[in-house]
Formats: sequence, structure tokens, C-alpha cells
Amino acid sequence: MKFSYVNPTVIHFGQGQIEQITNSIPKDSKVLVIYGGGSIKKNGVYDQVTSALGDHEWLEFSGVEANPTKETLDKAIDIVKAENVTYLLAVGGGSVIDGTKYVAAASLHDGDSWDLITGVYKPETAIPLGVVLTLPATGSESNMGAVVTKKATQEKLGFLSPTVRPAFAVLDPDAMKTLPERQLINGLVDAWVHVCEQYITSPTGTWFRKVMLKCCFATCLYWETPLNNVTMHGERI
Repeated sequence: MKFSYVNPTVIHFGQGQIEQITNSIPKDSKVLVIYGGGSIKKNGVYDQVTSALGDHEWLEFSGVEANPTKETLDKAIDIVKAENVTYLLAVGGGSVIDGTKYVAAASLHDGDSWDLITGVYKPETAIPLGVVLTLPATGSESNMGAVVTKKATQEKLGFLSPTVRPAFAVLDPDAMKTLPERQLINGLVDAWVHVCEQYITSPTGTWFRKVMLKCCFATCLYWETPLNNVTMHGERI
């Protein structure tokens, strides 16, 4: 099964959809590919991404932590400014995507990047970004929020801005084929908690929202059985 869906992030779902990067990013863009610890080089995702970027000028930044830190992301911001990067591509899970959003907004600010978190800097625009999702969990691939940690003060805070909502996201089940069961379970629990948050925070929302959340809960419960067969494409996303 393959399809494209606008939410307003354009979602490209299905096997082989990483190739959609080619036409999703303007050809005259200078792209910074941002990823985490390097697992994408072991599972074939990195090769697919670089192949799709064959007609683009691009460079890369790796090492984004499981809880992205200001200190690491500031290094990416320095690259964006020094190299005049015009497009960002996050390849990873929620942490990589959140970090890329931070870079997208803070790179256009002349002051301290943490001003984005404290509200001193309110972005009116940001560097456009796309996503290749490798770990389903947070929903960051199609929302406007991000959470970042400042190691110096041990603060873990978030920000919301429509300027950092990804332009597109590729959801290819094959990108998650090599995930160990523990990672899949972690993603399931993460998704469950995010749904719970919507129930316990105010305002509580509309009737339709409640129905939608119940569907999310039902999906999470359904995963109890398919976890024994992590090669199943239909159950991955």
C-alpha cells in the first residue's frame, strides 16, 4: 500500500517512498541531512536518502542524542549559517526531528538559540525541513512542537511554532525493518503516553477529538500480537 496525504505536512507512506525526497526538496536547495548515532548507515536508509539527493547539493550532521541537547544542536546551527544551508532533512525518530526543528528556527536568529525556548525569540519564519521517519512514536514528523534539553542547566523544555512544521514526511515501513523489539515497544509506549496527554490536559477538546484518541488507544492495544512478527509491513506505521 502506498499513498500521499496532506495534513498540512505531506505524508508519503509506503515501501520505496524515500525516493519521494527527490521531488519534495527544491533542486536549487543546499540540504543539511541531520541524523543520530549512525544506525541509518547499517539499515540502508542512509544509502537511499543520499541516492534520492543525487541532484542536490547536500552535507550532513550526525550525533543528535536521544534527548537532543542545545549544545549539540548549536553545532548544527553553526554549519547552517557558515554553509548557507537552505533546507533541512531529518532522518530519524522524534529526537532527531525535534532537534532539526530547533535548528530550523534558531538558525535565523542572531542571538542565543535558547531564546527560542524562553520566548525571547518568536520566529516568524524558519528554514524549511522534511523528514524521513525511522522510529514511529512521537508524531513529531507532522506537528509543530519540539523538546530540547540544555545540559548546562539540566532544563528540558519545549516550544511550538507553525514555522517548523515539516513540509513533508516519508513513512516507509522498511526503514523500521531492523528495529529491535525493545525499540518498537518503546515507540508504542511513547505513542500511548502522547495520547494520554491529550486526555489529561486542558482544554479537553471536542467529541471528534475524543473519538480519534480512542482509535489511537485501540491501535496501541492491537500491537500486542504483531510484536511477535516485526517483519509485518501493515503493522509498522
